[in-house]
Amino acid sequence: MTTTQPAIESAEQANTLSTEHSSHGHDEHPDLRMFGLATFLVADGMTFAGFFAAYLTFRAVNPLPAGAIYELELLLPTINTAILIASSFTFHRASKELMKANMGACRAWLLTTALMGIAFLGGQMYEYFHLPFGLTDNLFASTFYALTGFHGLHVTLGALMILIVWAQAARPGYFTPEKHFGIAAVELYWHFVDVIWVVLFGLLYLL
Repeated sequence: MTTTQPAIESAEQANTLSTEHSSHGHDEHPDLRMFGLATFLVADGMTFAGFFAAYLTFRAVNPLPAGAIYELELLLPTINTAILIASSFTFHRASKELMKANMGACRAWLLTTALMGIAFLGGQMYEYFHLPFGLTDNLFASTFYALTGFHGLHVTLGALMILIVWAQAARPGYFTPEKHFGIAAVELYWHFVDVIWVVLFGLLYLL
């Protein structure tokens, strides 16, 4: 009995030390999720940069004949641009409310942001149905649809992610001022989508 008891106590102490060490190591392990997302967005930005470079190259090196680059209407795309830029501010407001632990206001601003993204997509679809050219008419048309369509896909995914975190935020304690990676990650993605659109709008509609 005297031999068994110290052995049991030693095993329990070893398990306790191992658990404490594992927990301590986990606490000290850096959270690299935002870094991973930022790395992904840089890579995604390079894809857009390739599209931009291709568009500028064919316009400089192989100019299209007169009439091949159509005069685009500016009113609707300008309104769409204003909506998308404003949505970055509404998302930021949602984050500010989250930091105050005001989840009701946070969810309201998240929903507003998602609806603005959906409104942007609706405006883009309306524009597609009223453009004077089709996808395969010429190089400009193909590039236009590829650029705007690829960006529209990003807006669609962003709006879906916003709706997901909006739903998650309804659960008490799911997001707190100290634990809010989901909202922070989607906000970073949404700002990225907005910046890309500003560049795209300048190239396609103003250049």
